[in-house]
Amino acid sequence: MKHVNKKKEHDKLIIEAVVRRFGPVSRVQIHELTKFRKTTISDLVRELLKEGRLVEAGPSNNPTGRKQVLLTLNSDYGSVVVLEFDENTVVAGVLDIQLRIQQIVKEHTNLAEGVEGLLRQLQTCVRTVIREAKIRTKSVLGIGIADPGLVDSRRGVTATSSTIEFWKEVPLKQVFEREFGRPTIVESKTRAKTVAERMLGAGDKCENMIYVDYGVGIGAGVIVDGRLLYGQDCAAGEFGHTHVMEGGPACKCGSIGCLEAVVGTNAILARIRKALEEGTNSQVLSLAGLDAKNITAWMVLQAANAGDKICGNIVAELGNYLGLGISNLVNLFNPATVVLDKRLETAGGGLLDQIARVIKRQALSNSVERLSLRFAKVASEPGLLGMGLLVLDKHFEIPALRPPRFMIEPVPLMSGLRQLPLNEVA
Repeated sequence: MKHVNKKKEHDKLIIEAVVRRFGPVSRVQIHELTKFRKTTISDLVRELLKEGRLVEAGPSNNPTGRKQVLLTLNSDYGSVVVLEFDENTVVAGVLDIQLRIQQIVKEHTNLAEGVEGLLRQLQTCVRTVIREAKIRTKSVLGIGIADPGLVDSRRGVTATSSTIEFWKEVPLKQVFEREFGRPTIVESKTRAKTVAERMLGAGDKCENMIYVDYGVGIGAGVIVDGRLLYGQDCAAGEFGHTHVMEGGPACKCGSIGCLEAVVGTNAILARIRKALEEGTNSQVLSLAGLDAKNITAWMVLQAANAGDKICGNIVAELGNYLGLGISNLVNLFNPATVVLDKRLETAGGGLLDQIARVIKRQALSNSVERLSLRFAKVASEPGLLGMGLLVLDKHFEIPALRPPRFMIEPVPLMSGLRQLPLNEVA
């Protein structure tokens, strides 16, 4: 937790946090929420307005009584820079503090030059988006990075990645804070998307929710009692490495029969290409411009939704194994809502129905009775939005007052001054 030394700044940050959470709000409502003295609120709000951290948003619409002037955060006070990448694409964005995207830069991921090359690309994308958004680096409240690998979020280090093999023990937080001088948060893409979907999409701010992130890897973001689940090494949610098939295909993690090895996007592509090589006809070839090399997993889902038989069988297998895996998550964490990656909606509602049937058959009846299963709703840049939320949550975190130095650090005994043990200090 961050600390401040002065009570006045501490109280101003509390008011900012209240305005962010409940705004637009009046000074009277701030008093009701904080129990600060009204004169104190007036003085602090005056300073916050002068500093440009708050702005007046017009009068309240209460039908009776005196109209109160409402306060809201000043969206021009600062910006958030967010970065999301995987083995295919790097996306950098600038968001205002209302989470509106101001500028975006996209590039193909540079994998040819190893760790150093990818780090240079990520930093260059951040510089480019800051320049194109016409903001100063000093006005950036924080930087958020959504990484595709297994991320130690507490240290800001990528431990490993199953999709970018050389991406191991990369100290992203340290590198970016040294380069840009701004506080940096590093999180897994799955958890970033989970936060976005919970707060802005299908999660409806649910206190107990699981988000299933589907792709080459398959991840799960788990929220229990309103908090993201991390685990001892921030490795919670490695859903794709749960075992679902005896004697199944080998996985990059070294095991066999892992969920992502059985039905991840690479597994789906291998299956459809093998079927085409064996002479099977499929609409998916038309979607790929008659070139099997251009087929994507999303085209397979699209063809299945259009009634293609072989693609329908592949998607049915996907639904069965995803359903089995999610049943285990339901039994373990008892969520109220399970949200599926929006890209899976390409297969149509039949996939959702099939997964629901498997869960109903496999999971505990009490856990399924009130369970809601749905596709995600955040259509554009969920990883960026989730990182923006995490950076702003950190920035507007209500800080603790730091004790005076003599309470927390040993100090030399000054001449003529008696030094009491801390337990005797009033």
